Amino acid sequence: MAMRTHYCGLVTEAQLGETVKLCGWVNRRRDHGGVIFIDLRDREGYVQVVCDPDRAEMFGTAENVRNEFCVQVTGLVRARPAGTTNDKLKSGQIEVLCHDLQVLNPSVTPPFQLDDDNLSETTRLTHRVLDLRRPYMQNNLMLRYRVAMEVRKFLDANGFIDIETPMLTKSTPEGARDYLVPSRVHDGHFFALPQSPQLFKQLLMVAGFDRYYQITKCFRDE
Repeated sequence: MAMRTHYCGLVTEAQLGETVKLCGWVNRRRDHGGVIFIDLRDREGYVQVVCDPDRAEMFGTAENVRNEFCVQVTGLVRARPAGTTNDKLKSGQIEVLCHDLQVLNPSVTPPFQLDDDNLSETTRLTHRVLDLRRPYMQNNLMLRYRVAMEVRKFLDANGFIDIETPMLTKSTPEGARDYLVPSRVHDGHFFALPQSPQLFKQLLMVAGFDRYYQITKCFRDE
């Protein structure tokens, strides 16, 4: 059985009337006079989940969830009441009426709010897993992915082949300082970042790969 049928941020009016299964983190829980609202978050965004007291077991679980609890929700997609829509969200026209709520993993109180934009680098790196959950960081990673995909699609359409060349080679005497990595099996010997990567280019060109590209990794120790 699939853990989810949709990502939270991708549930829209197209799913009205459907039963969906969602997984994500509790971004915020709000108790409005007996009805509990959960803003559920995953990598694609947010969706509003409505928990009413008609289903006692599910509602009891909803009363105990807190921020950053990892949960699974099964529920019915319905239109939000007039005046409660949110045009800033893809899922802002709908809500999910919760039929079943499972806590996959509870959470202690987070050390900071994920929507806090004034975090120190020390705090972010100490709690890196939470830092990477923040929408700002997730958007950065998604943007990097999309840029790389556009580059690959353009080059592929123009006949280029993606080929990986070695990242570490035998050290060669050049002007710049070497970035060295000690060999595990040859005591006293080191690998180095290529200072003459054109050698690999020439090797590939002579072998017939006149159009190739590589999205390289950047190493720095300064």
